Amino acid sequence: MMEIKTNDTATDFQPTLKTMRVVKRDGRHTSFDDQKIYDALIKAETKIHGTIDPLTYERIQRIVERVDAEIAQRFTDNVKIYEIQNIVEHTLLENNEYELAEEYINYRTRRDFARSKATDINFTISKLINKDQSVVNENANKDSDVFNTQRDLTAGIVGKSIGLKMLPPHVANAHQKGDIHYHDLDYHPYTPMTNCCLIDFKGMLNNGFKIGNAEVESPKSIQTATAQISQIIANVASSQYGGCSADRVDELLAPFARLNYAKHLKDAEEWIDNADRREEFARQKTRKDIYDAMQSLEYEINTLFTSNGQTPFTSLGFGLGTDWFEREIQKAILQIRIDGLGSEKRTAIFPKLIFTLRRGVNLEAQDPNYDVKQLALECATKRMYPDILNYDRLIELTGSFKVPMGCRSFLQGWKDENGEEVNVGRMNLGVVTLNLPRIAMETAGDKEKFWHLLEERLETAKDALVFRVERCKEATPANAPILYQYGAFGKRLKRTDSVNELFKNKRATISLGYIGLYEVAAAFYGGEWESNPEAKAFTLDILKNLKLHTDSWGNEYGYHFSVYSTPSESLTDRFCRLDLERFGIVENITDKEYYTNSFHYDVRKDPTPFEKLDFEKDYPKYCSGGFIHYCEYPVLQQNPTALEAVWDYGYDRIGYLGTNTPIDHCYECGYEGDFHPTKRGFECPQCGNHDPKSCDVVKRTCGYLGNPQQRPMVHGRHKEISSRVKHMD
Repeated sequence: MMEIKTNDTATDFQPTLKTMRVVKRDGRHTSFDDQKIYDALIKAETKIHGTIDPLTYERIQRIVERVDAEIAQRFTDNVKIYEIQNIVEHTLLENNEYELAEEYINYRTRRDFARSKATDINFTISKLINKDQSVVNENANKDSDVFNTQRDLTAGIVGKSIGLKMLPPHVANAHQKGDIHYHDLDYHPYTPMTNCCLIDFKGMLNNGFKIGNAEVESPKSIQTATAQISQIIANVASSQYGGCSADRVDELLAPFARLNYAKHLKDAEEWIDNADRREEFARQKTRKDIYDAMQSLEYEINTLFTSNGQTPFTSLGFGLGTDWFEREIQKAILQIRIDGLGSEKRTAIFPKLIFTLRRGVNLEAQDPNYDVKQLALECATKRMYPDILNYDRLIELTGSFKVPMGCRSFLQGWKDENGEEVNVGRMNLGVVTLNLPRIAMETAGDKEKFWHLLEERLETAKDALVFRVERCKEATPANAPILYQYGAFGKRLKRTDSVNELFKNKRATISLGYIGLYEVAAAFYGGEWESNPEAKAFTLDILKNLKLHTDSWGNEYGYHFSVYSTPSESLTDRFCRLDLERFGIVENITDKEYYTNSFHYDVRKDPTPFEKLDFEKDYPKYCSGGFIHYCEYPVLQQNPTALEAVWDYGYDRIGYLGTNTPIDHCYECGYEGDFHPTKRGFECPQCGNHDPKSCDVVKRTCGYLGNPQQRPMVHGRHKEISSRVKHMD
């Protein structure tokens, strides 16, 4: 457990200092707290000497008392932050504390430099040119060697610099310090883009739409329908910065497969006399059409490049359809993924497959689609996808059934002015994430201070989220015609309409993210806290607190503010790296070099899958705006029944579950299994091969899969993946 010595000074100056207000650089006013001065000097002393003896604590306390006396003498109500720092520096010099003064001054200078560098385009461009991994590996889906990705990264540097200056000063300051993270600064607020969405494919395919100069009519076959879907995905992904999903794609595409069947049946009637043979002929031809169409869609998505230089983050949800056409579409999706891409049969990274389990449809042996579940299990053991949604539990958690937008962002149940439930065509306006482990370390085991500081950070996060909403409302339908005018967002607006028509009355979501519940509890209860009911109750109270705030904000502003378990692909690295610099090595917190994703069980430990799900099942109730569970397994290809046991166990307990199992493949020696982690990548444990051209390494980076050999991840995410322990022997 982390221990930081506290300070109780300024006793003689309490009448003045108790009411003193500190004016921050961004204009905010906060209460004077000399503990921060004490902590800063202790940190500087530690940096100089490494360890501190009791006499040093007393010496620092006397210095702080002199600083308090000077402040109380010179100021009566408000004092600016730089005035406090000047008094600290002069007090140190007057007391011949030259070494301590130098380190304190140097720290302040480094912080000033860091603030300036964040908005210095030339500095960040040089990091890009020199391939600094914090820049080029921030998104594992982007290949920084490709020209259009380099162009997007360059534009993103400019966008971040301008965006920081557009943000409210206290929000920009909190982001730069690492108190919060304002996501996707390379796109927003510089441009008023939205984040992720459920595309209204049904409305677009049935009613037609426009892309560029082309007026697109409703498709007359499943092949044309999937071709149109791929074009819609490419255009939507270029008009927003987050993921997009197709909900219930088997049911969506079945009517177009029926058109194929009707055509083939008509042909059969011309040439085949026997009615049964005519029907079988039509089914065989339609089955092949379905397979070819779904294979084409898979290849299209994996070969697409959006305007920002990446494959679109795409998810396909399916599994509930029970007629012949819907079943054939489900089976084709799964078999195509099992078969793999290209002559080497590599694992497809996109689209993410999300298979729905539902009692009475496919969960149990007597259900009509149980055979499709068996194919889904085979697919998951060989390709990690599909992830699964548990129909009944998801409705309990989110108020309606639908796939997530992208990898994990869930819409909440919502009805329009006619009382009709609406899911597709809705969207998320963005995410701001809290650095919870920092709050725990700053408050040093004092829960009262923890709750107080959390309240302060929540006010800043609220301001950031409201700013996101207001900036998104400044878009016009002409900025993104595919979204606002041609049907992707459901209701089709005129060029002169306000985009807020699609956001207001809680139609759109806006997300308060969080990271590191494990580290927070470790700060208060130690690293083995998962078996401590008091510690778990504390972490649940944190999420309850966040949900109370977001519910209140939603009622105040009319948008659905939700608590979101941030995927933290690069944030697991950024927050920990900043806190390591600030607090040093803290056991079970910064020493790991990564922060734990959302509410997840410590990845270094080995509970059984059932124990892990039982532990985590209580959290999504309070973070239904975005969540997912994972279990780590050994190789499962010869044991799909073990995976089925976990799926069945989770059905009534959790809403959303992903499978992590070794599926790496070496084309040099033929090894299949789990590659060994190295400093920057992975290598075959049998022959040492690490050439991305001759091996296929697939790992779960966050909600999506990634190929770290071809597109390396940031350091913290690589460390986290390397630390994962299997949950089943």
